[in-house]
Amino acid sequence: MAKVFDRLTNLRAGTTDRYEVSKLALIIAGSLTVLLGSTILQVSFGAYPLTLVEAWQTVFDPAVLSSLEVWRWAFLGTAVPEWLTRQQLIVWNLRLPRILVGVLVGANLAVSGALFQIITRNELASPYILGVSDGAGLVVLLTLTLLTGLVPFLPIFAAAGGGLAFLLVYAIAWKNGTSPVRLVLAGVVVGTVFGSVQRALFFFIDDLGVAMSAQAWLSGTLMNAGWAEVRIALPFTVLAMALAFAVTQELDVLALGEDRADSLGMPVEKVRFAIAGIGVLSTAAAIAVAGLIGFVGLIVPHMVRNLVGSDSKLLLAGCLFLGPALLVSADVGARLALSPVQLPVGVITGIVGGPYFLYLMRKKTDLGEV
Repeated sequence: MAKVFDRLTNLRAGTTDRYEVSKLALIIAGSLTVLLGSTILQVSFGAYPLTLVEAWQTVFDPAVLSSLEVWRWAFLGTAVPEWLTRQQLIVWNLRLPRILVGVLVGANLAVSGALFQIITRNELASPYILGVSDGAGLVVLLTLTLLTGLVPFLPIFAAAGGGLAFLLVYAIAWKNGTSPVRLVLAGVVVGTVFGSVQRALFFFIDDLGVAMSAQAWLSGTLMNAGWAEVRIALPFTVLAMALAFAVTQELDVLALGEDRADSLGMPVEKVRFAIAGIGVLSTAAAIAVAGLIGFVGLIVPHMVRNLVGSDSKLLLAGCLFLGPALLVSADVGARLALSPVQLPVGVITGIVGGPYFLYLMRKKTDLGEV
């Protein structure tokens, strides 16, 4: 493989110029600005309103930030510190973890979408198109309704479900190898079947509360996100992001096309399958804590690619920042637009993502090719 990367380096020399890097810096700066503004709104407004000064004094309260008891409670799940005031509990127990979960979910969905688009060489690909989300979602729904005591293991179960779905997709698409087109078509078939099974499960749920919770989860929501969800998603997110950035050279080779990658000596099917596993893990980490949130994994990689080009490292870095900014800002809209009624964030991403995608279809004549 070292020879492959040497040849790739020579092939792509000079393609990542300062202009693309400056565009990435612009994406990062803009995303952080949007994320900061969304955080201010999320922390300050709600059923228990706070002024901006009160909110940020609470967030940056030295007594809270310097307390090991608080950090053990947040990241290790120990008892809630009894000395926290009501205002501190509202900010630290309800609003901040919701923002952190949104950041983790947005990053996972955007990066996994980029991975799947590259390995299929199709910018219409996403975890949903390839059936991964529906497979992971089916297992999570079964866990939420039948095996509630195993909720802490949701990312593992979700990864197993997403992995099973992708194995089925791979098996259906296999014909002396696979192709991006067959993978996408097989993903649509598997996703449709798994999605139908999800809907059928509702006929076997007798508890109205469980049914409503499951429905909200299927719509994609951060309403109940807390530190428990942060603890569930964080380790899997860190692992998935590290693995994704570790295979950027392989992604660059795959982006050249199967014939070109094969001529460079890459075992295309093995590498594609391994990278898909990273995408499954990243998708599972998001679905386990937020449900089925659409369009983020589809449109964010496309938006970043339009600015920074096809260099995988720049693409993943842009997705890592733009995905959280988009999802957290959408969640602010979901929570505050019709206050006190809260909408699932998946509704907002669908409302925004659908028209944007139609705009792309009208604007581009070659939509679908990476």
